[in-house]
Amino acid sequence: MLMNLRYYNIKENNIMDVKMKYIEDTLEGKTILITGGAGFIGSNLAFYFQENHPEAKVVILDSFRSGEKLSNGNLKSFGHFKNLIGFRGEIISGDINDKDLLLDLEVNYNFDYIFHEAAISDTTALEQDLMIKTNVNAYKDLLHLARSHGANMIYASSAATYGNASSPQRVGRESPNNVYGFSKLSMDNISREYMKESDISIVGLRYFNVYGAREYFKNSTASMILQFGHQLLAGKNPRLFENSDKILRDFIYIEDIIQANIKAMHPKQSGIYNVGTGKARSFQDIVDILQKELGTSFVCEYIPNPFVGSYQFHTEADITTTKEILGYEPRFEMEDGIKAYVSEIQRIYKEEVK
Repeated sequence: MLMNLRYYNIKENNIMDVKMKYIEDTLEGKTILITGGAGFIGSNLAFYFQENHPEAKVVILDSFRSGEKLSNGNLKSFGHFKNLIGFRGEIISGDINDKDLLLDLEVNYNFDYIFHEAAISDTTALEQDLMIKTNVNAYKDLLHLARSHGANMIYASSAATYGNASSPQRVGRESPNNVYGFSKLSMDNISREYMKESDISIVGLRYFNVYGAREYFKNSTASMILQFGHQLLAGKNPRLFENSDKILRDFIYIEDIIQANIKAMHPKQSGIYNVGTGKARSFQDIVDILQKELGTSFVCEYIPNPFVGSYQFHTEADITTTKEILGYEPRFEMEDGIKAYVSEIQRIYKEEVK
């Protein structure tokens, strides 16, 4: 059982380098499937298990990028091999819509845990058919796989389910305003039906605005923390929408996302839970903190916001139930997260952008 988890801070050279560490029972003999394992959150999960539970078998399933694009010009898949450099587990290239592949997984493996991160995750995608097929229909097939193996399911839901619902956002008050949010809410509804008749635990984690290592290959959909960081490193004035000090979001560092996933492996009860910090911060805060960490002092440029009317101006996760049921406790204020992330922002800029 993975119930009693502790954390501690590491301090090196008088600079706080905050890292999550968990002390858990062994996962020896356990097999873990991570769909979307070459993506942002999936690859971080893979390395968490490799570094902390080398006795477990980790299998990654990802479609990887092929150059195929959606009608909005963005890539269909963000999975990238560079996110997995150093990973020693098994890697399968495949599409979760491939029923023959899922049958092969059912017959030839015996999973104990499934972390489902694969999705069409572009909130601006217009392909409703592909979004529903990939995010909803394939998820139901994966739930069948989980139940046949007796594997606990932990899957990525999203704060996009809330749309423009008032803050703080609470489970049960959803109003998606794009097909991505609708697809994630549909996944949650399917999950609730399975929870009624299944012995496995099923946990949906509604991620808010996640940032951190291994997000670069999401391209234009990467966090504004990474994008602003690279603007500053390029010597450019950061460009923000007008009134950015009043545009507030719940930004959550990747380490806290991993924490929530690990604690969801054996929850007190199945359910849908918000994963955020419970605090709303502004885009202006991001730039100000980055400037401090990078030692820059560029003048901000403010431009009209073309997304007024279709833009979330305030997100803030109600994490009361997440704390009670999962034992989750966010550890990273934005200042801590950016401080921990800034060296990676610099590395990526030097190796991939410059």
